[in-house]
Amino acid sequence: MAKPLLTDELWEQIQPLLPPEPPKPKGGRPRVPDRVALTGILFVLRSGIQWELLPQEMGCGCGMTCWRRLRDWQKAGVWQQVWELLLNKLGQADAIDWSRAIIDSCSVRAVFGGSARAATPQIAGRMAVSAT
Repeated sequence: MAKPLLTDELWEQIQPLLPPEPPKPKGGRPRVPDRVALTGILFVLRSGIQWELLPQEMGCGCGMTCWRRLRDWQKAGVWQQVWELLLNKLGQADAIDWSRAIIDSCSVRAVFGGSARAATPQIAGRMAVSAT
């Protein structure tokens, strides 16, 4: 049997972070459960397939349903919360290998800067003019 993409333990941690189902004043089709949609999202992101090629046999609804849920959760800030939650748990378990962390000047601003700014050479936008 294949290893599940979303374990019960991970689901129990993520579920409280998900926004409640929006009301449907006019009714409509039943909503695909959040856990099922998350499984479809994880499958697409892990496998790299296109959303519309999400296998129906997985029972995750259609790829567009999973994509919309991904979009809605992104707008609600769910992924940032999930990232922080999992990062904190890894940190508490001392399971982060800080020797593999990298910080460079492109990702971290030098707050106090240097003593003087160097001139930045312009390399784009100049064309050589040939004398013919």
